[in-house]
Amino acid sequence: MLSIFLASLGVVCTMLIYAVPGFLLIKSKLVKEGSISAFAKLLMYVCSPCLVFSSVTRNNFSSELVVQLLVALVFISCMLLLGLLIFHFVFKKKSGDIKYRIYNLATTFANCAFMGVPVLEALFPDYPQAIAFSAMFSLAMNVLGWSVGSFIISKDKKYISVKKILLNPATIALVIAVPFFVFGLQLPYFVGDVVSLLAKMTTPLCMLIMGMRLATVPARGIFLVPSQYLIIAIKQIVFPLATLLLLLPLPLDPQMKSSIYIMMCCPVASVVLNFAEMIGQGQRNAANLVLLGTSLSVITIPVMSLLITLF
Repeated sequence: MLSIFLASLGVVCTMLIYAVPGFLLIKSKLVKEGSISAFAKLLMYVCSPCLVFSSVTRNNFSSELVVQLLVALVFISCMLLLGLLIFHFVFKKKSGDIKYRIYNLATTFANCAFMGVPVLEALFPDYPQAIAFSAMFSLAMNVLGWSVGSFIISKDKKYISVKKILLNPATIALVIAVPFFVFGLQLPYFVGDVVSLLAKMTTPLCMLIMGMRLATVPARGIFLVPSQYLIIAIKQIVFPLATLLLLLPLPLDPQMKSSIYIMMCCPVASVVLNFAEMIGQGQRNAANLVLLGTSLSVITIPVMSLLITLF
């Protein structure tokens, strides 16, 4: 149990260090605040799809894995959609305030890729399927984020469309990855290296963006707002525990259940901030929650990871 705790703690601390250069770039005025959205677009449109592609194609095809991936996708999608719907009604009377619309996404969306992948690699070094499950989590979250999530933030119904659900970077990357996964195809050597490198950039770039945003918001807005601690407690403790209770009785591979649970334990997803940046609403609220959640994940992820021994 101690090794699990220390492994997850080490990964989370490393992630936080990545944020330091971004913070310094803004404070030194080498990068302007208005440029942060450009970094977010690079992350969402380039690096994140490469991570989805890489996560799926790094596994060897088998019918058993396909079934597991589909089960994971359905379970995760249902959990995320359920969370969005529950908190949509909880905050419905206050939906005119962008803060509560951001709270809605923050209670549900987890940093399953940018932080989840390194944690999964540390906890399950001999179980590469865990990374494929993270791709399913990322797919579900991005599909919901580009549609339902974007609608919640903007209150614009144009985001609720088949086009937004199917034609988003994560879905397109998965569609491209499927034949490579099924038929064991490989990208040309130099192309494969580029995709792999861009995939590896997701975590540092994500944390750089968070560091940049941290430099633009007052510390009191992050650490001195009681309601934000409640949202983080729901996201990083209550929601994962609810997932744990639902997973325990299911006849699934224990490591598969552990992987899904660990991803649910990850802090507020940076895509909440990225969508806010792109839509142009609630950026500071999203930044406060992502930064607070990521900071507190130094405690919550190692502690919550101890519960994987129940599977």
